[in-house]
Amino acid sequence: MASQLIREWTGIQQFPPVTQTKLIELLGKLKQENVSTLTILVMGKGGVGKSSTVNSIIGERAVAVSAFQSEGPRPVMVSRSRAGFTLNIIDTPGLVEGGYVNDQALEIIKRFLLNKTIDVLLYVDRLDAYRVDNLDRQVVKAITDSFGKEIWRRGVVVLTHAQLSPPDGLNYEDFFSKRSEALMKVVRSGARLRKQDIQDSGIPVVLVENSGRCHKNESDEKILPNGTAWIPNLVKTITDAVSNGSKGILVDKKLIEGPNPNERGKLLIPFILAFQYFFIVKRIQRAIKSDMAKERKAPWESREANRYEP
Repeated sequence: MASQLIREWTGIQQFPPVTQTKLIELLGKLKQENVSTLTILVMGKGGVGKSSTVNSIIGERAVAVSAFQSEGPRPVMVSRSRAGFTLNIIDTPGLVEGGYVNDQALEIIKRFLLNKTIDVLLYVDRLDAYRVDNLDRQVVKAITDSFGKEIWRRGVVVLTHAQLSPPDGLNYEDFFSKRSEALMKVVRSGARLRKQDIQDSGIPVVLVENSGRCHKNESDEKILPNGTAWIPNLVKTITDAVSNGSKGILVDKKLIEGPNPNERGKLLIPFILAFQYFFIVKRIQRAIKSDMAKERKAPWESREANRYEP
């Protein structure tokens, strides 16, 4: 496989000066912690805004996005470098096809990630999706089965399409809280997470609005209805996930294919042989010796023995 092309991160200059300053400070903190490369894996169902979120973070149209075309069939890694820091963001195809988890897409993603270390998982869904169901749980389960539930210790849930008016007279914060709570219940169930599996307050949930209709503050930063400048807030949440004391996930052959049953069998061979020797062979030997001792001698053996007695 050809080496990944790493370009200078010029897209950061497209952000307002205030946002640029915040991003440089956040990445500078990672460098102080000896983190000079950050690899972000973006996963979720199709049409939820994964590619648009990648472009928003990079500050340029790095990944093609079209409302009239299906997502690309293969993962794409976008790499940008600035001041000795390298940012890798991996966009992936949707994990659902025809109402079921697309195992083929998942297999392609795993093969693409071979020998790469995942520093952060962005699990993307939509804020304006009002329901969660068993399919959501199956998607989370598929991710967990592929990379282990430890990946959720480096997980961030991203809800796109955040520039909305809540239904049924709910205020914005209440709607966000209810939507987050319902989705996180499914994530915990699908990933089989216990309270002790996730540090502190659990997996963070971040709001995103990638469209051009996103409001801006006086500093020209894109803000959500609650006033949060969402791009630096998302990057801060990502850097916090990197600094929470957990380890990145190395995607090696063993992780992709699972333990080799033949290797497990080899480890058991010495124990099986020892068991056979002490509990089977030794018992047979003792039984044979006992039978030989109890067996009466034949008449000719007795005559031969008496013949040589003095």
